[in-house]
Amino acid sequence: MLDTGCAAVAHAKAGFKSPEAANLAGPGLKAVCQALGIPPVLHMGSCVDNTRIINLAAILAGALGVDLDMLPVAAAAPEWYSEKAATIACYAVASGVFTVLGVAPPVLGSKAVTDLLLSGLAPHLGANFAVEPDPHKAADLIIGHIEDKRRALGLEAR
Repeated sequence: MLDTGCAAVAHAKAGFKSPEAANLAGPGLKAVCQALGIPPVLHMGSCVDNTRIINLAAILAGALGVDLDMLPVAAAAPEWYSEKAATIACYAVASGVFTVLGVAPPVLGSKAVTDLLLSGLAPHLGANFAVEPDPHKAADLIIGHIEDKRRALGLEAR
């Protein structure tokens, strides 16, 4: 997993940035982390450095011969609090990355805009937003999305 910005502090406090945390990962990630001696969560910079992650995903998509929105990736901003973070989330969705927000953005005032952001963008961008304040339900959304994308690529889902 890759993180940026304030999520890095939470991940570090939870102990996910030490190589020993590989024991908390699933079998595939655990094996990679242990083989390389790395933690399961790698830091990629401040929140505005999400472009690094999108660039990496685009390179992977190109190597696989698929569009970025076909990759089993997702973004999450469970506790975003500024317009800058909302803009970064828009960049992720516009790049084709399904993005789960923990707090509803202040743009959900009209049904038309809400429908566009939560489902209407997917046919055009291959991604959309989801708003889920419950962290367990948000994780379920992300895991379901990743498993669906893995299956579509012919990869094992778990």
